[in-house]
Amino acid sequence: MLTLHVADASPEAAVLVDGAFVAAVGPYDELAEANQDARLRRWPGILTPGLLNPYGPELLEQTYHPDPREADTYGTEPIFGERARELFHAEPVRLGASARRGVQRLLAHGTVAVGGELRGRAAQDAVRRAGLAVGQRPPNLPGPPSLAPRPLVLLPALSAGRPARFAVFDVPDRAALVRLGPSTCVATVIGGRLVYRAR
Repeated sequence: MLTLHVADASPEAAVLVDGAFVAAVGPYDELAEANQDARLRRWPGILTPGLLNPYGPELLEQTYHPDPREADTYGTEPIFGERARELFHAEPVRLGASARRGVQRLLAHGTVAVGGELRGRAAQDAVRRAGLAVGQRPPNLPGPPSLAPRPLVLLPALSAGRPARFAVFDVPDRAALVRLGPSTCVATVIGGRLVYRAR
């Protein structure tokens, strides 16, 4: 089934999705006219190719993402460094659940690809199940590991025949996305599936 995605602030970059692939990219009016049977998904903000987070191993293998039920003990923010290592050492089974929660957090930040070599099975499985692409790290990493690293690394432009992998951010333009960061994400699509939607 065809799905047409359009964001209010970037109607010139609407995306027609056919299954797991991009069928066409172009002005919303033209795509809507030519594909009147397509299901429509209208979003606020801008539609982009999505982000690459270069810190795959650091965020999914070396960071503990607490379960919401553990908030009283560990809080809700990611736990880095020695404290995370202690938690994984004490209970190795935590690694898989943490990696899955980490992937969900990445998706909520418009991440559609991660960089770096994942060595552990738990992180590899979480990334594969979500459909995240695995790419090369930039030559210069932007700073400490973060769900919202700066500068943002946008993937290449979408085009017909490529995998339907993109994100939508509730900002008026790319300059605002750079300024406000990826926590403005309202939707992430991977393989044509809506894998994250802000409530």
